[in-house]
Amino acid sequence: MKNTIYILLLSLLLLLTGCAKQVQDAIPNHDTFTVISKEVSETRVITVWKPADYSKSTDSLPVIYMLDGGIKEDFPHIANTISKLVENKSIPPIILVGIENTERRRDLTGVSQVEEDEEIAPLEDGAFTFRKFVNNELFLEINKRYRTTDYKGIIGESVAGLFVVETLLLEPDMFDFYIAMDPSLWWNNGQLVSDAKNYLSKFPSTKKKFWFAGSSAEDISIYTNKLSKILKIDTPNTLIWEYSDEPNEQHNTIFRATKEKALIWALN
Repeated sequence: MKNTIYILLLSLLLLLTGCAKQVQDAIPNHDTFTVISKEVSETRVITVWKPADYSKSTDSLPVIYMLDGGIKEDFPHIANTISKLVENKSIPPIILVGIENTERRRDLTGVSQVEEDEEIAPLEDGAFTFRKFVNNELFLEINKRYRTTDYKGIIGESVAGLFVVETLLLEPDMFDFYIAMDPSLWWNNGQLVSDAKNYLSKFPSTKKKFWFAGSSAEDISIYTNKLSKILKIDTPNTLIWEYSDEPNEQHNTIFRATKEKALIWALN
């Protein structure tokens, strides 16, 4: 019982601090606009970074969608990282779309049967509704405003990483590549990982890429390691994946520590 309470308290702390800024990041040039969403019944703020030569070209570009993507969230340091990687040709040019939070834990968690989880987030499937917003409304808005190809990916950390993994398993055709740092796979007593083999058996015939990392956080690494073992045995031919085990990183350091290698792997 004491161990369960400890894990719940630790998980709550991780969720509250997972996207806390560690340094002041320079805010890059960006576009900001709002989407009035029928799916989530809210107005959502969207922030977009484009490569420096976007206006000088007629090329259409792939898109990476970022959870926790507000200016006061993780958008600046990921945009600056992508800018540097594009400039030195480590990755091809790409557009970054940041989705600012309103109620983060509501939007990024699926259904849970664990009553104690309600201390952290609502137990209903908020991720299902949020996913409909991205799929049915945001994609259309981005494609209307920018020159985009059909190739797109998603990146997130902590509970946003949980959303990334859940989307890969439940709706794999939404994106072409998936990046999840320290995903909170303990949610609903790790049920998503327990069901992973079944989801993988129904994986689509189109190729997907999946990169994920686990830190020293015990309540997370136990599940990221378990997922890695499942993938070693049951990966479909159409899924290319990479697991980065990072025992020297903490939950609040792993995003910055692994972002470059994750992006380089996923986009090459």
